[in-house]
Amino acid sequence: MFTHIVSPVDGSYGSLAALEKVVAIARAFDSRVTLVYVVDPYPFTGVGTEFAYGQDEYLNAARAEGRAALDLAVQRLEEQGIKPDTRVVESHAIWRGVTDVIDEVGADLVILASHGRRGLERLLLGSVTQSVLAHTHVATLVVRQTPEEASKASADAPGAQA
Repeated sequence: MFTHIVSPVDGSYGSLAALEKVVAIARAFDSRVTLVYVVDPYPFTGVGTEFAYGQDEYLNAARAEGRAALDLAVQRLEEQGIKPDTRVVESHAIWRGVTDVIDEVGADLVILASHGRRGLERLLLGSVTQSVLAHTHVATLVVRQTPEEASKASADAPGAQA
């Protein structure tokens, strides 16, 4: 039924938890899997040569962060016998980077996490999941975090206070 699954990964607890669904469905349908990390190439603005140097540093760091998040996700899938393809892509809108990969690889299912933002936080940060749902033409499985999982993920995050 599903021949190719795309799953965006950002290194968060939610995106890693969504991999459980990726494994289950990929095994059930013998699906190919592509994991994607999207980098926004212009998250800030500036003027002059200092901006160009800062932009290069930012892009290199963002790509390295993407590769690290993908490496962790690949490790988890390979432990379950799934060999995914990976992509680090650049897009001004994360949702567009995800939907572009869906179209490029001919995926017929996207599995992604919802971080469960509400209120002002959602208004300010937007919802990548909602935008993917609005702009993709393929089946979409949204994996939501429970409030307990979100609290645990925040407590387990690097630099969290005990």
